[in-house]
Amino acid sequence: MESSEFDYKKYLCLVKKNKVLCVVSALVIMTGVTVKSYLLPNIYEAKSTVFVEKSIISELLKGITVTPSADDKIKVLSYALNSRTLITKVLDELDLNKSGEAEQEKQIKMMQDLTGIRINAGEGLFVISFRHTSPKLARDYVNALVRRYIEDNTSSKREESYGAIKFVSEQLTTLKEKLDISEAAVSTFKAGQGSMASMDMSLLFKDISDSQLRLDELRIRQAQLKAALAGLGKVSSAQSSISALQKRLQELQLQYTDSYPEIQRVKDDIRALNEQLKSGQGIYKPGDTPEHEKLASELNALRQAEANLSNNIARNRGMLQSIPAAKATLDDLERERNSQKNLYEALLARQGTSEVSKQMEIQDKSTVFRVVDPAVLPIKPVGPDRAKVILLGILAGIGGGVGLVLLKDKMDSTVKNVDMAKLFGFPVLAVIPMVEDLQQLERQARRDRLLYITASAYFSLILAVLASEVTGVVSIAKTIGRLTS
Repeated sequence: MESSEFDYKKYLCLVKKNKVLCVVSALVIMTGVTVKSYLLPNIYEAKSTVFVEKSIISELLKGITVTPSADDKIKVLSYALNSRTLITKVLDELDLNKSGEAEQEKQIKMMQDLTGIRINAGEGLFVISFRHTSPKLARDYVNALVRRYIEDNTSSKREESYGAIKFVSEQLTTLKEKLDISEAAVSTFKAGQGSMASMDMSLLFKDISDSQLRLDELRIRQAQLKAALAGLGKVSSAQSSISALQKRLQELQLQYTDSYPEIQRVKDDIRALNEQLKSGQGIYKPGDTPEHEKLASELNALRQAEANLSNNIARNRGMLQSIPAAKATLDDLERERNSQKNLYEALLARQGTSEVSKQMEIQDKSTVFRVVDPAVLPIKPVGPDRAKVILLGILAGIGGGVGLVLLKDKMDSTVKNVDMAKLFGFPVLAVIPMVEDLQQLERQARRDRLLYITASAYFSLILAVLASEVTGVVSIAKTIGRLTS
């Protein structure tokens, strides 16, 4: 505590000893900062409030039309308003574009920094502000920015609506062509192999089973007839047998081709009899009786029925093997057709939706940007904050004055006390106190009082300027502006 108190008194003595330097330097710094604050140009702010209004028509047609919501538009608002494209258009409109890519880029960056956007998504409001030394420029820039954004937003939505209508129409044409091709493919397949896909496999199985049973019965009956014919015997020569076989061959050739098994068998019998005639062994027992003819005729009928049943069984089995492939092919064709049909119908419904949406965007019936409070010419500047600058100047003056005193003491290498004398290594024999002149002290006291009074009056003037800026009763900036103008 004693060391701290000693340091405090030391610094207080230093300030008191160098009070002129401290006071004058502090007042000079305060004065410089105060004057500088009035040399700074006034900053004016222009504001515009825009309300994003949800249309009643949009709510009525909800689910029928597709339109961007107001919340979606507000989300991208800050990015759209500060976009390079939009700012460039506004600068062109106000004839503020600078030549040179670097200068233009710098200007756009400055405009982005000076533009403020405050969004109130809950109420559907957004406020655009712009600060500049020119109140007219601030007003014109804000109004142009809002107007250009609304125009670009509306035109872009119209272009999107027209583009959507065009795209849907093109896709409908393409899908209609594909659907027609699929319909034709299904019809062609049904007219050909597709008829098998509609057959009932259980009925085919039953038909094959019944035919097989009938075939077995026919074969049993044929065996019985052959046995009966063998018992009757034949009493004819080989020549008569050949004649009978040739007659039978002619009858069969009228109904079947030469590859028919029965025809081949008759030909083999005729060939065998001819060989027997040549060798002289062609004599059989006579047997050309009516009963024999009847049995032979019945046997031929049974053989014909057997051939028909065999063909029917083979045909049905072939159809059974073809039905799964035909059904699979038909299912694939119908699935593709139904898929394209559903897509076509869905897109056809969307065409009506997009048409209504387009009309809403063209007539601005979806979401309306309403400028509630357009920017007006600002009269009262919002900056600089001179009261804050002056207050900082006062603190800087006090700190600067004390700092200069400490700097002067630091640079002073003279011996100031006994402790400093001891540092040189010389023995201190005695300390002679300073002899003060009373008249000189009185003169110094009068000078100090004059300094304090003058400094207090000057500082009071600075405080009065600060108070006028805080209360706003007297605007010194306006007064200076009137005098200079």
